[in-house]
Amino acid sequence: MLLVIDIGNTNIVLGVYQKERLIRHWRIETRSGRTGDEYGILLSNLFQLAGIAAKDVTGAIAASVAPPVEVAVLRGVKDYLRVKPLLVGPGCKTGIAIRYDNPREVGADRVVNAVAAYHRLRSAAVVVDFGTATTFDLIGPQGEYMGGAIAPGLGISMEALFTRTAKLPRIECVKPASVVGRDTVGAMQSGVFWGYVGLVDGLIARMVAESGFERVRVLATGGLAGLIASESAQIEEVDEFLTLTGLRMLYERNR
Repeated sequence: MLLVIDIGNTNIVLGVYQKERLIRHWRIETRSGRTGDEYGILLSNLFQLAGIAAKDVTGAIAASVAPPVEVAVLRGVKDYLRVKPLLVGPGCKTGIAIRYDNPREVGADRVVNAVAAYHRLRSAAVVVDFGTATTFDLIGPQGEYMGGAIAPGLGISMEALFTRTAKLPRIECVKPASVVGRDTVGAMQSGVFWGYVGLVDGLIARMVAESGFERVRVLATGGLAGLIASESAQIEEVDEFLTLTGLRMLYERNR
């Protein structure tokens, strides 16, 4: 079995693969104060509850955008599962060309998504990943990583409205009943939801037009992908496990 770990700023997503089949997955909160022992115990408990024997895990791979947490998570995996995780980064074989001015600046999760998206679509594509930040990544027709855009995530946008204003409340991110809000919460939800749909569709359309590629598919992933994709004119598909799939593929390429 293979353990794959996507370490984000807000959540850590974990999955266990048996060959190419994802048999279990979990989403836990990212906490910078946790030690390696705490993450190791948490992993052991999750495995026990799922009926998975730790000794059956023979490999692990992680992508991280949170270095302080990364150290503790990898130590927990090494000490409690007795496997040394492969970390996606410089020196890792990706199988794709990265057309960034400085390839080392590209987030590991963005590279992983590009690998999985091209494997799935076999065409030029834009991948939208709804995380703490929302990333837009353009993949060329031969699978090359062309670059992209980074926007504040939905959670950040909502939190900013609450923390940077005196009278606006904290709200839940949902699709509002109407575009024209009839109260403060409704107006805020409309601005956040429909404003974000417009941001997503506008950026995708401009990226596709600028690329000059004949056919560009659009794939979304991340925790809030389904919510925004339901009203997006540009997003064609949602793949909840795109990053986990990419991690599995990169592990196979680097064995």
